[in-house]
Amino acid sequence: MHTFDEAAQAVISLAQFCSHKGWLPATSGNLSVLVERDPMKIAITRSGADKQRLQANDILCVDEHMQVQTDTVYRPSAETSVHIELYRKFSCGSILHVHTVFNNLVSELYGDEGAVAIHGHELLKALGHWEEDAEISIPIVPNYADLARLGQAVAEAARAEVPAVLVRNHGIYAWGDTPEAARRHLEAIEFLAEYVYRLGVARDIG
Repeated sequence: MHTFDEAAQAVISLAQFCSHKGWLPATSGNLSVLVERDPMKIAITRSGADKQRLQANDILCVDEHMQVQTDTVYRPSAETSVHIELYRKFSCGSILHVHTVFNNLVSELYGDEGAVAIHGHELLKALGHWEEDAEISIPIVPNYADLARLGQAVAEAARAEVPAVLVRNHGIYAWGDTPEAARRHLEAIEFLAEYVYRLGVARDIG
């Protein structure tokens, strides 16, 4: 586990990485790192924060009931419920939620199918799939306006063997045992989302 200060610094570092990639446009996205598992406490970005310019006071300590444990005027991310549901389901240590063009395109193209399948690609190794002809299926859930319902839908769709869920026309949640693992998983899946989309376009042209 981390101290809150350590977890908050990890969140800031993750935000800098994702912002550099262009994955957190405007004030979108939310990032968290586990502080304690029992009782649960997480460090998570506040609502409305510009992730490109995060300061220490932009990271809040929140319990499993989404109650802020730090003295602040800010509110936690509106999607804190999704993070809490994923931490409850898995023994993960960090969760990243970003909005990109390619994960939105793929979620819309395959949304009716409820998942997008990817097989035989080298980057699947970054997700722990080393077998030849490996295949994964990334779940896609509807973009529910009710965030408690969204959290339940993401957690229900999530599978341990694929550390990510796409939300249709919204973004992606990716997680890992550590902040570094969550970042690796997100980066790999973002690459794969772009690959799937561009491959589909190339086939349509061909």
